[in-house]
Amino acid sequence: MTSIAANLQQVRERLRAACEAASRRSSEVTLLAVSKTFGADAVRQAHAAGQTAFGENYVQEGIEKIALVAESVPRAALEWHCIGPLQSNKTRVVAAQFDWVQSVDRLKIAQRLSEQRPAGLAPLNVCLQLNVDGGANKSGVTLAELPALADAVAALPGLRLRGLMSIPEPVAGFDAQRAVFLRVREAYEDLRARGHALDTLSMGMSDDLEAAVAAGATLVRVGRAVFGHRPLKDPAAA
Repeated sequence: MTSIAANLQQVRERLRAACEAASRRSSEVTLLAVSKTFGADAVRQAHAAGQTAFGENYVQEGIEKIALVAESVPRAALEWHCIGPLQSNKTRVVAAQFDWVQSVDRLKIAQRLSEQRPAGLAPLNVCLQLNVDGGANKSGVTLAELPALADAVAALPGLRLRGLMSIPEPVAGFDAQRAVFLRVREAYEDLRARGHALDTLSMGMSDDLEAAVAAGATLVRVGRAVFGHRPLKDPAAA
């Protein structure tokens, strides 16, 4: 069984090679280690191997894990991203505990995050989740609705609109993957042309990060390739 440190080294090498193939600098792409369903010790191991940014899909699990990890790793040393669907009744704890929310797809959620972000904290970094391929059962704002939502979110106090996040339906082959990611990139560049100061394009996971980097991703969300297959039971309290 390979260690988390060894897995991180392999993922970083994949990112380095992907950036080189796309004539990009490695520093242009951030690795977000998706630690959902893995316990606090897994996060500690990843941090010991140099990883600082972590993504959580489930709010309660994430909040508990943030507290557990903070017992041995200074809170300021890590960056926590909420990347899963967010319900209205969870916005208060997310606004108080996370550094980023990548899954904003409704103005109501953004408004609640804005109102509930503690005054003593830096603005909450947010990405708008784009449903780029129209999956009926997927979260995300449509391409048609995106410009208006971006305008509204950017005007809210306590938030900083950073960019877009997308989770396209899986497709086979580098060229097909890249083509979908380029649609997200086009939407991102359109918002920048409209005057939004965006710097984050969150797309690509364990199976398609190379295509995402080729299409311009600035952040890739990798879980399985870092931590392995998800455990059957939730070890968040471990």
